[in-house]
Amino acid sequence: MMKRAPPVSSSLFSKSQNLWLIWKLLILLSIIFLVMTLARIQFYYDTSPQSSSGRVYRRSQLPMIDDEGFEGNPRIACLFLVRRDLPLDFLWKSFFENADAANYSIYVHSEPGFIFDETTTRSSFFFNRQLSNSIKVDWGESTMIEAERLLLQAALENPANQRFILLSDSCVPLYNFTYIYNYLMGSSKSFVDSFLDMKEGRYNPRMSSVIPMRKWRKGSQWTALIRSHAKVVAYDDIIFPVFKKLCKRRPPLDSSKGKQNLKLQKQHNCIPDEHYVQTLLAMNDLEGELERRTVTYTLWIQSATNMETKSWHPVTYNYATSNPQQIKNIKDIDHVYYETEHRTEWCHSNAILVPCFLFARKFSRDGGMRLLTQGV
Repeated sequence: MMKRAPPVSSSLFSKSQNLWLIWKLLILLSIIFLVMTLARIQFYYDTSPQSSSGRVYRRSQLPMIDDEGFEGNPRIACLFLVRRDLPLDFLWKSFFENADAANYSIYVHSEPGFIFDETTTRSSFFFNRQLSNSIKVDWGESTMIEAERLLLQAALENPANQRFILLSDSCVPLYNFTYIYNYLMGSSKSFVDSFLDMKEGRYNPRMSSVIPMRKWRKGSQWTALIRSHAKVVAYDDIIFPVFKKLCKRRPPLDSSKGKQNLKLQKQHNCIPDEHYVQTLLAMNDLEGELERRTVTYTLWIQSATNMETKSWHPVTYNYATSNPQQIKNIKDIDHVYYETEHRTEWCHSNAILVPCFLFARKFSRDGGMRLLTQGV
């Protein structure tokens, strides 16, 4: 007699069904995870500085400025970044008096609310040249580069502006306007002091997801840009936010904080205006379009106080040191040596060997007066 197979228990059937549901759920979750991962990769590809274009911005993100094929008279935009007034306005008055007004534009970023008029400046060249949207600027903070960007944005509104030179309230011109105009217009490159900085603790590793250390650069903030580079700086919306968040000046030593100073001094001492333009242009693979030097001379010395370790400070030229021989020495400089790169930058403009510097800083009021009276 044939025996019947025992009936399958309902509990075994239920367990099998549950396992199947679990497997379906796992498969579904895996598909969702895969889709999300692919979406994140695509997003990173679209916005990453390592995208195939090699650029950290997309040209479609730049504002529409009707300047393509400009054929008028090209101008130099003189961008003055000042604390309040212009102590050397009398010297600049003499400089612009000997220039064709069709060859330059003037923009001034001063403290909010400050107006340049007959009561605040001796030079009518600066009347109402201040930005209406200026901000409060603190040294060593991202507000410094934000102010530079505001100046560039204002100057870019005029398609005639083809060169953009950043100047401080202590800058003086070393040559007449015609020489400086021909020097800058004769080169198709920007003049940006830019070099590798591997010694100091300025690079914050938290930047690495956007700014790799190999692209980190340092240099003088006093740049002279061609128009296409000015646009990159003025409308960058990727690198600037990183600097604003992660590039901060280390707080100074404070005797009242005692041992806490040791912790404070371990922070990254990032000075935004000495790194931003250089790093941004390196991230955009534009270093081949640069003369990697500044056209503004500064003499740096190392000093220290009771509460600070040794640091570098710019020398201020007063009446005694603003003599013709000192100015001649500056004008005779024809190369710059960059120790971190073992690179000597011979100064060229359009492949022709030229003096390195067109401007110099920092000059006091009496130093500037001596330059004017002696015709230096």
